Amino acid sequence: MDAALYAKILSEKSILNLKKLKYKYPNLEITELISILKSSAYKALPIWDFHGNELVFLESIAQVELSSAKILLTPQTSFKKYGIKAMEEEISSTLTIENIDFSRESVRKILAGYAPSDVSEDHIYGIKKGLEYISNPENLITEENIHTLYQLAIGDFLEDNDKLLSGNLYRHDRVYVLGGKDIEHIGLSHQRLNEYMSDFVAFINDNIKINDFCKAAIIHFYLAYLHPYFDGNGRMARLLHLWYLVQKGYSATLYIPFSSFIQKTKSKYYNTFTQVEDNAKISGVFDVTPFLVYFVENVYNKFDTIGVEPKTIEKFENALADGKVTQKEKDLWNFVLSTYGSNEFSTKQLEKDFGNAAYATIRSFVLKFEKMGIMNSQTYGSRVKYRIET
Repeated sequence: MDAALYAKILSEKSILNLKKLKYKYPNLEITELISILKSSAYKALPIWDFHGNELVFLESIAQVELSSAKILLTPQTSFKKYGIKAMEEEISSTLTIENIDFSRESVRKILAGYAPSDVSEDHIYGIKKGLEYISNPENLITEENIHTLYQLAIGDFLEDNDKLLSGNLYRHDRVYVLGGKDIEHIGLSHQRLNEYMSDFVAFINDNIKINDFCKAAIIHFYLAYLHPYFDGNGRMARLLHLWYLVQKGYSATLYIPFSSFIQKTKSKYYNTFTQVEDNAKISGVFDVTPFLVYFVENVYNKFDTIGVEPKTIEKFENALADGKVTQKEKDLWNFVLSTYGSNEFSTKQLEKDFGNAAYATIRSFVLKFEKMGIMNSQTYGSRVKYRIET
């Protein structure tokens, strides 16, 4: 293949959709292109498709902006292990993605510590328990702990015919993913799940040189691809994605509602799973790049759209450098930034969510930052709400 043509194709967005690529370049030999990609561009992964072939991806195409990592590395000093507002959004979004009925009132009730009173609240309670489990860095990702997470978050609340058999880590029969009346995906044969899941967990814990965000998305994709459970695979994929980032030290992971970004692009999310398998039918290679690009473009690189302007961050950093910000105020700022973003909050809400500062300290903090032009306030009758300047 001509080098110029190869370079052009490699820069094409349509390389993520081989059917479209063939239409755009009718004389293109897909087998020749794949052969070149194998020898020069694909990065192989130590996990397998259903035919025993290594999964691959194009590392040069799936690039994550550094701002995403910066936001997730924002240190959290609250006694709480996750942001209440973020987790309300995370639970609501992950259940919406799965078309599970619930109410926002019930989510807030469960997050406030009340016991579930119906099946809908069982789903909410399960995700809450799952988030609490993965927030503990001592809960390492092992097959046994994945099973524990599944039972806590999903398995304990299933109908009997969807539950795992006693002693089984995974399902004991075949499973199909339906799209309307059509079968969109068939999970891995249950006889092979123990072997594949063992290799999968080894991959999660190995030191292969892959960007952490890309690896988290690969983990997300692969659990959904294997479909090791009768029900709850999507929720588990998203929980495992978050769990991996927590394990890698991204301390603000549970202060950003990942699933809310997915919910906004739900059709793209599901279509990308299908795209990977459709491409594999054409090329014979299981390339997960489309899923990584989906996550980069629709989730990771959207973190900075929480709404905080760079000039506001600069004002804070200048005040910090000039010694005008105390350590407690710095901690509160980091918490507000990652928990609320550009959303409004009250001083009482911040006091409750942060959990490690007196009300007088909270009050002094917001008034000082408002005076510095870093925050602003809005009065609603007798109530005052604050937000970061945008």
